[in-house]
Amino acid sequence: MSYVGPDFDPPQPRRSRRRTLTVAVAALVPGALLGWVIYEAVGGPGDGGGSGNAAVRPSSATPSNTAPTASSTNDDKPPGPTPTAESTADSTSAPAASGPLKGKVVVIDPGHNPNNFQRTAEINRKVNIGTNWKECDTTGTSTNDGYSEAKFTLDVAHRMRTLLERQGATVKFTQDGDRSWGPCVDERAQIGNKAHADAVVSIHADGAGAGQRGFHVILPGKVNEGAANTGPIVIPSRDLGERIAGSFVRVTGSAPSNYVGAGTGLVTREDLGGLNLSTVPKVFIECGNMRDSKDAALLTSSAWRQKAAQGISEGIVSFLRG
Repeated sequence: MSYVGPDFDPPQPRRSRRRTLTVAVAALVPGALLGWVIYEAVGGPGDGGGSGNAAVRPSSATPSNTAPTASSTNDDKPPGPTPTAESTADSTSAPAASGPLKGKVVVIDPGHNPNNFQRTAEINRKVNIGTNWKECDTTGTSTNDGYSEAKFTLDVAHRMRTLLERQGATVKFTQDGDRSWGPCVDERAQIGNKAHADAVVSIHADGAGAGQRGFHVILPGKVNEGAANTGPIVIPSRDLGERIAGSFVRVTGSAPSNYVGAGTGLVTREDLGGLNLSTVPKVFIECGNMRDSKDAALLTSSAWRQKAAQGISEGIVSFLRG
């Protein structure tokens, strides 16, 4: 998804820990930026998808004549009815017998759906996100060589599930490529809410222009309109997002985005249904830009996707352990 959002809000209360978190992130970023400079000089690793791509379901492949393009925020259209997506059983892990996250529930939201491109009428219908009406979902973006965001997000989600289960967590998915389209953004939020999740992370990759690189974590802004009331989750979501950003830098060596977030890797948004309608701590992460060739080399590398999954998971573990 392609996001260009406002600067993040000033830090919230709980100052002592916030200063610690901010210092931790600040301490990590220079090292990551040094690695980024070296990376720029020699080029990043990439295996064209390698074994990671081979494991993706054939149904998630995108025909060349319908390959997703970089997504953008469409102009609002007249409100329409909320689509009724197919009901499927929750994709829930069997938690480990013990571990530091025993009793914790983590919901992973793999952005988009590999089959969305076949159901454009359904995903283009509008849903209410509290502040306005937006499309149910989009197809997502892809690399210039056709590796789709939907494939990427499912691959990283599967790797995260394995890592989090080892810590004793119960892991639920919003979708696992097991439905013909969707779910819509409002349903994705409700899945986390109904699970009483301790943390929810939505996995994405961006579709910005070439030369725009790096990751960013999207935090919920303070919204209280219609069905949206993010007041109770703004502070814990920021804590979750800061921890994920710090561990993502450390594990992957990637630098924060050079086009949003002013170098912090953090952006606050008030126009995303998945955040607006959440009642539990939740963030999005854009792991890189699929339309930049150097970032694409990372995103299509199975080894780097494992690092991405580890970085995100370690941030979740840190948040849940306090």
